[in-house]
Amino acid sequence: MEIRQLNRIDAEEYLSIRLEALQNSPYAFASSYEEEKNQTAEKYKNRFETPINTFTFGAFEESQLVGVVTLVKEQLLKLSHRANIVAMYIKPENRGNGIGKALISKVIEKAYNLESIEQIYLTVVTTNVPAKKLYTSSGFEVIGKEKRALKFDNTYYDEEHMVLFL
Repeated sequence: MEIRQLNRIDAEEYLSIRLEALQNSPYAFASSYEEEKNQTAEKYKNRFETPINTFTFGAFEESQLVGVVTLVKEQLLKLSHRANIVAMYIKPENRGNGIGKALISKVIEKAYNLESIEQIYLTVVTTNVPAKKLYTSSGFEVIGKEKRALKFDNTYYDEEHMVLFL
């Protein structure tokens, strides 16, 4: 397995796994497949080419992208000590092999190396027990619960907000 920051060459493959994530786990993301299905790889080529505040990492097995995660630095002055983990996804057939742990470790390492980042936030749907275990084992702690945070197919999903203090 190789974990690395994505670059413009990875944009097509990233778009594919992103759309797969939105289809396979619609309750896990604020965005929906319907909202993103017409995106082009160009959006990601530009984002990956000059990463300033958004850093996307991929896990590769036999040169295939099987997992992704993004770290986003806050831009406002009073929030500039913070970053957020978003868009975490691992293909179902690759789960349980340590890929999630490796991706989270890489993002934490990146945050440590960014100037001024003191804490990392993430949000996880309360029913996603494997993800919650992963984040807790990586040092994140729950700081709040948002009831009915997401609504998909007339079903509400609660989310837990988590933080890791560096």
